[in-house]
Amino acid sequence: MNPKVDWFFEKEEKWKEEVTELRKIVLECHLTEDLKWGCPCYTYEDKNILLIHVFKEYCAFLLFKGALMKDPKGILIQQTENVQAARQIRFTSLKEIKKLSSDLKKYIFHAIEVEESGVKVPLKKTKEFPVTVELEVKFNELPDLKKAFEALTPGRQRAYLLHLSQPKQAKTREIRIEKCIPYILNGKGLNDVNEYLMNKKKKNE
Repeated sequence: MNPKVDWFFEKEEKWKEEVTELRKIVLECHLTEDLKWGCPCYTYEDKNILLIHVFKEYCAFLLFKGALMKDPKGILIQQTENVQAARQIRFTSLKEIKKLSSDLKKYIFHAIEVEESGVKVPLKKTKEFPVTVELEVKFNELPDLKKAFEALTPGRQRAYLLHLSQPKQAKTREIRIEKCIPYILNGKGLNDVNEYLMNKKKKNE
């Protein structure tokens, strides 16, 4: 158990018992516990295997290479159609987690095997992701923004393109773009921003 991760489990209210049980299961699989993107993240030889995260309707494991895993229990879920590599296992009760405990350990060990195999998830290229009209307009208005965006790693570019294209209303997309501009200009990705905001929130608690 990593003390710097304790705050996540201590602050959790709705899913406190469930995430505590998930932590116990993962640690029994001898993974290393760390804090990444504001969530408990578990690694094997410094490679990300899974993390625990919570939502209003459920808590979940997020398996980083779940798309490559076998799923005999039919419990791996693609969070959205744009998620390429990761898969969730969702939980809504402590009873459900305890019932699946032995199977969850099998999935975790399988995830480790997949990571050790070195197989990569075939990802769509950045140019295959749509650029919203609103973002194109901003690129034309602010050449430095376009230059900074193109200097980002492909993964960071994809994350922004997905994030900025999700809202259905143009006004909402414009608001998201405005919020992201300072981070893009500073070479920051969405995960960098989320981790910064979570750490800031933690310090203020």
